[in-house]
Amino acid sequence: MGNATVLIENGWVVTVDDHWNVYNPGYVFLRGNLIEAVGEGNAPEALRSLAQVKLNAANKAVMPGMVNAHTHLFQTFLRGLVVDQPLLEWLKKAIWPAASHMSGEEGYWAAMIGLIENIRGGATAVIDHQYIHHDPSIDDQVFRAADQTGVRLLLARGWADTNYHDALKETPERILAESARLYETYHGAASGRLRFEFGPLIPWGCTDGTMRATDRLAHDWNTGHHIHVAETQVEVEMNLRERGMRHIPWLEGLEMLTPRTQLVHSVWLEDSELDLIARRGAVVVHCPISNMCMGSGAARIRDMLRLGINVALASDGPGSNNGQNMLEVLKATAMLAKTATLDAMALLPRDVLWMACRGGAKAFGQPDWIGSLEAGKRADVVIVDLDQPAATPVHSAEAALVYHHGGQMVDTVIVDGNVLMQDKKILAVDEKEVLREARHACKRLFERAGIEG
Repeated sequence: MGNATVLIENGWVVTVDDHWNVYNPGYVFLRGNLIEAVGEGNAPEALRSLAQVKLNAANKAVMPGMVNAHTHLFQTFLRGLVVDQPLLEWLKKAIWPAASHMSGEEGYWAAMIGLIENIRGGATAVIDHQYIHHDPSIDDQVFRAADQTGVRLLLARGWADTNYHDALKETPERILAESARLYETYHGAASGRLRFEFGPLIPWGCTDGTMRATDRLAHDWNTGHHIHVAETQVEVEMNLRERGMRHIPWLEGLEMLTPRTQLVHSVWLEDSELDLIARRGAVVVHCPISNMCMGSGAARIRDMLRLGINVALASDGPGSNNGQNMLEVLKATAMLAKTATLDAMALLPRDVLWMACRGGAKAFGQPDWIGSLEAGKRADVVIVDLDQPAATPVHSAEAALVYHHGGQMVDTVIVDGNVLMQDKKILAVDEKEVLREARHACKRLFERAGIEG
């Protein structure tokens, strides 16, 4: 269907455009990989006659594809392995043992089930903070999985060159060489659907020298940085002891607090740090479910939005969330903000949808391409089934998308004009085969690593 003309009609069309237009009913007309028209009521007869494919969205919501702005796809093999542990203990017990033994093939199957899961959760674009490189082919296999599933992927190549698990640390020379290889091979591939950026893992694992070296390349390549910051109080205290400053002033001193930088978690930030982020235009990536699962705290999202900070939403890796369903993230975002502020109106449905779509588009680096249903943007569209007990009756499509969902509600997913899922059936790949091969691959990994599943 990639080159076809497609008419989506009869549904609630939630555009997430600058004017917050919502049409009920409305239509969206796609030609190839672009949105050509969006409107209220019935589509003009001229468009209907041009449509080679018609999708009936009655009792459904039509929305922009969401951006899962931070995950770790390899962790699909680790979901539920170690639960109810704080961050640093969880890393030692769950993440490092498996990650140290994962092969490229196993990384491929982990990414495949992770990307299918993202499709089913309404994400058309994913930022994978991929920091497992002892087998360098894992990065290639993640790109391969994205190419085959049809998802839009930004691979943030994670790195640590100090204070980290030995098997996952790298030398600065290797970090720069492998980054150059991946950038030259994949950045901009698949008509811009595959992209690369740097992913310094955590402040306590990255030396200032390597940070500056990667930033010079990021400037040359016009790419960004994706880094965990202020996820826990302990990590902030570590930076204060080692460097005498908190995470955000540290990045500012390196001149790396820019609109090309995504600050993942950003839970434990002071007022001055929020002001600095706002002035520099950096992006915050909020992972509410992970922050709750790990007991890390609640980011000050309402304050960030008030300051004009661009906030994107994310599931985080399945190891600390156990899922990658962006519809769940929508509800968790609203609920955590209300609980943290004791204000039932801390975030409204429109705020949450804006972060998931428009905020995510900025984090992904393609705000002019994706994030809203508008003529001229890429044909990344999600249709959500509201014709079920969890959502009926629908009085507000925005509220229904954020609050009223249960089970598998994403019905159809289109990326760059290609239908990846229709009528809740994955079309891009053989889903059953992927699940079967992933189970076998995970078993082999656990046996080799000595992990009891």
